[in-house]
Amino acid sequence: MALRFLVVEGNTRGARQAHKENYGLTPSESYAEVIRSIAEDAVCDIAFPADEGANLPDAAGLESYDGIVLTGSHLNIYDRTPEILSQIELMRSVYASRTPSFGSCWGLQVAAVAAEGDVRQNPFGREVGIARKLTLTEAGRSHPLLGGRPASYDAPAIHLDMVTALPEDSIVLASNAVSPVQAAEIRKDGGVFWGVQYHPEFSLSELASLLRRRTDILVREGFCRTEEEALAYADDLAALDRDPARFDLAWRHGIDAEVLEPQRRTREIRNFIEHKVRTEKSARGRA
Repeated sequence: MALRFLVVEGNTRGARQAHKENYGLTPSESYAEVIRSIAEDAVCDIAFPADEGANLPDAAGLESYDGIVLTGSHLNIYDRTPEILSQIELMRSVYASRTPSFGSCWGLQVAAVAAEGDVRQNPFGREVGIARKLTLTEAGRSHPLLGGRPASYDAPAIHLDMVTALPEDSIVLASNAVSPVQAAEIRKDGGVFWGVQYHPEFSLSELASLLRRRTDILVREGFCRTEEEALAYADDLAALDRDPARFDLAWRHGIDAEVLEPQRRTREIRNFIEHKVRTEKSARGRA
C-alpha cells in the first residue's frame, strides 16, 4: 500500500511562485519530488496554510496520512501574522493527530513554537550556503534521525532565525557554532516531530536558485563583496550540482560527499521515512 504524505508549504503565494519562476518548482513541489525519489510508493498532497481561506485538514484528516512534512519559509515566526498563526495552529493539530512529522528550517521553528518553545533572530547572523561542522550531541549519536551521519558534517542551509528555547519534552540532536539547535526531536500531545534547521532536501541547484534572488543580502551582510561575486558563487554551486565530479569547485568551496551525494545529503528524510513513517504505518495497522 502506498505511503501517503502531506507536504505543508510554509511560504505565502507570492514567495512560492517566485521560487517556481526561478527554479521550476515551488518548495513544496520540490520537497514532494525528493520524497518520491526516496520512496517510490509515496503519494504526496500539498497544503497551503499561509493562503487566506485555505482548506486545511482537521485532526481526523491529518490522521489519514502516514507522514507530514513541513517546508522552509521566507517568514519570521515571531511576527505572528495571520498566515503564520494558521501554520502554528495546523502544527498543533499535527501533534494531536499523532501522525509522524518532519520539518526543515521553518518546519523546525513552527514545531517548536506550536509546542510552546521560542524562536528569535540569531544574534550571530545569517547561516547561508552551507551549514558547517554540524555536530551530533550524545543523544544524536544514537538517534535514528541522524543514523548514518558522521560525528561532524555539513548541509545546505539558509536561515536568519533559530530556535532559542525548546519545549519541555524535546531532545537536541545536533548543533554547531551558529545555532545550538540544528536537529531535534519534539513531543507534544502524543505526537512526535523530527526536524532540522538546515535543508537536506535542497540540491545545490535549488540552493543556487535561492541565492541568486538574495544577492543583495549576501552583499549587505558581508558574505560577498559585490553582486557579481554572489552570482559567481551561485553559479559554482549549480555547476557542481550538474557535475559533482568537479573537484576544483568542491575544493574551492569546501563541499564534500555529505552534500554532494544525494543519498547522504537527504539522510534525515530517508531516516524519517524508514524509521518513523514505515514503522508507524505498520504499528497503526496500515501495512
